[in-house]
Amino acid sequence: MSDLPVIGAQLSVLDLDRHRDWIFEKDRDIELPEFCMADILAKPEPFIAMALDKLRGWNGRLGIHGPFSGFELDVKDRDIRSIVQARLDRALEVCARLGARQMVIHSPYDPWDAQNLDNAPRGRAKSVSQILDTLAPALKRAQAEGVEMVLENIKDTDPGLRRAVVEAADTPALRLSVDTGHALWAHVSAGAPPVDRFVQDAGALLGHVHLQDADGYADRHWVLGEGDTNFHPIFDALRGLEARPHLIVEINDFSRVPESVAYLERLGLGA
Repeated sequence: MSDLPVIGAQLSVLDLDRHRDWIFEKDRDIELPEFCMADILAKPEPFIAMALDKLRGWNGRLGIHGPFSGFELDVKDRDIRSIVQARLDRALEVCARLGARQMVIHSPYDPWDAQNLDNAPRGRAKSVSQILDTLAPALKRAQAEGVEMVLENIKDTDPGLRRAVVEAADTPALRLSVDTGHALWAHVSAGAPPVDRFVQDAGALLGHVHLQDADGYADRHWVLGEGDTNFHPIFDALRGLEARPHLIVEINDFSRVPESVAYLERLGLGA
């Protein structure tokens, strides 16, 4: 029996039928992206019903991509913060109805933060406090309902900033996510550490990985093997962890997800 990690995928509810056999044969982890969109989150019932129907009999781990458009988690305006909190709560309600155990959320950090937070004596601490103030109601609900929120690197160049938020939260309801394409962009275009160092920095706090290929110039979400990403050190770093994160192929063309996993199979990295 192979000890290679089984690779999952982000797939639209509308694409689940196309890949049903591929999903079910290994009970691959699935992440549904629809619920990051405000319009769908406002009226999610049709998508919830379709997902429950199409995944009947499947025994993998389910996650959703949570909302992020139009806001950052370190929002300082209390009025806007309440809107963000309400949106996160609606996404957690979707998790409850789907039986999803994980929800991806976006980091607010960028290169400016990495180079300027230390200008003030408590700049880093204030940043962490602002994020956790926004997340407080969601984390309380997520912990009670057994949902793991995972904080994904977006424009981050210092992985330690995100880690500090998760360490300060000190709850199983908040873990880290690493997106390989975002980390490659940060390394090539903004001087961040290599992708595998993002994984190493997350360590035991890593709950989720977005696997995509890119060129380091933009957020490409290409099929794995069609960009410049060296996946060997990334998977070496993953093997060094006790954590068992969701490993999710996240590419633009859902029809080519199995090709990406086949590429990892040929490299001897995943199944």
